[in-house]
Amino acid sequence: MSEILSGFSDYTQPHFWISVVEIIWINVLLSGDNAIVIALACRSLPPKQRFGGMVIGTGVALTMRLVFATVVSSLMLLPYIKIVGGAALLWIAVKLLTPDEPDQNTAAADDLWRAVKIIALADIVMSLDNVIAVAAAANGNTALLVFGLGISIPAIVAGATVIMAMLNYFPLIIWGGAAVLGWIAGDVIATDPIVVENTGPNAPIPHEKFRLYCSILGAVGVVLGGRMLRARRDQLV
Repeated sequence: MSEILSGFSDYTQPHFWISVVEIIWINVLLSGDNAIVIALACRSLPPKQRFGGMVIGTGVALTMRLVFATVVSSLMLLPYIKIVGGAALLWIAVKLLTPDEPDQNTAAADDLWRAVKIIALADIVMSLDNVIAVAAAANGNTALLVFGLGISIPAIVAGATVIMAMLNYFPLIIWGGAAVLGWIAGDVIATDPIVVENTGPNAPIPHEKFRLYCSILGAVGVVLGGRMLRARRDQLV
C-alpha cells in the first residue's frame, strides 16, 4: 500500500501526467475486445441483469489483468500456451454466436454466472496486450499501474453498454463482434513462441504474413462455425 501511495508523490512532475494520458488512451484503444465479449455474453440476459452482468464481468476482467500483471504473463511466453488459449477463444467466439435457448427451469442467477464464466475465460486470453501496454506506460510506477488497471472498468463498461444498445438495432454486429474475437484468436495462435520460431525469415511464409493469414482464418472460421452450429440447432428444434 505504501508503495502505491508513494507512486503518487510524482504528481507534480510532467512525466507523471504524460503517463496518465498514455494509460487512459491505451485503455480506450485496447478495451474494445473486452467490451465485445461482455456485450455478446450478456445480451441474452434479462434486461434487469444485463448491467449487473457487465459490472461483474468487468470486475472479473480487472482481476484477470491483475493476475496477468504478476504471474500469468510469464506463462504466455511458454511454447503452446498461446495456441491452447487461442483455440479456446475461437470456441468461445463460436459459442457466443449460438447462445443457449432460455430454459424456464434455469434460474436467472445461473444465466448470469454462465455469462461471467464466458467473460472470464475470454479475458484470460485477451488481457495480455492491455497489461503489457499499461505496464510499459507506467514505467515501474506501481501507483500508475494500479490506476491503469482500475480505469479499465469504466472504459469496458461504457464500451459494452454502447455495443449492447447497438445490438438491438443492428443484429449483424453480433457476427462482426464474433469475427473480431476470431481475428484476435488467430493472432494469439500465430504469436505463440513455437509458431514464431518456425515462421522466421527462412520459412516459406514470413511470420507477419502468416500472422495475417491466421487472423483472417480465425475470423472466417468463427463466422462459418457459428452458422453451422445455428443451422444444426435449428434442425433439432
